[in-house]
Parts: sequence; C-alpha cells; structure tokens
Amino acid sequence: MSKTVKSLAVASAVAAALTAQTHTASAAGKEKCYGVALAGENGCAAGPGTSCAGTSKVDYQGNAWSLVAKGTCEGIELPALADGTPRTGSLEELSRDIPA
Repeated sequence: MSKTVKSLAVASAVAAALTAQTHTASAAGKEKCYGVALAGENGCAAGPGTSCAGTSKVDYQGNAWSLVAKGTCEGIELPALADGTPRTGSLEELSRDIPA
C-alpha cells in the first residue's frame, strides 16, 4: 500500500471516530420520546412506509421519535387529540396519530 493510500485510510478512520464521538456526546443526557415530533422532524423509527430521520408524515406521529432531555418526555405539553383526549409523549412507541 502506498504512503498516500495509508495516509488517506488513517485520516478516514480518524474522521469516522470523531463523528461517532460527537454523535454520542450530543445524545448524552437524552432519551427517545415517541409522539412528540412534528411532521418531517423525527429522529428515526417512523414505522412502515418511512425510512428514518425526517420521514414522519403527521405531527405527533406515535411511532416516530425525537431525542429530548432525559426525564422530560412524558411531561412535554402537546395539543389534545380532536376528541379532547390529552396527548403526551411516551418512552415506548404509540399507536395514535399513525397515517393511513
């Protein structure tokens, strides 16, 4: 392997490690909260028919999550459902507000 190729390989490995470390640091002190993301602003896991981040179809989609500060998920104030039922975040996937 040439010296240039080795240097590129090392630089790529260092960049990947720094990216992973930054992502981990930004997620520290956070938890996944289902049902609180606005349409297209979820972190991931937006259920069947979606792929990942930014693919939720409706506001407060129950099977889509966002990272929030630990301990705050279930206390996030959200608009009530159309029938007046309170809508809250959850640490587990919800079956409400799922697009057809």
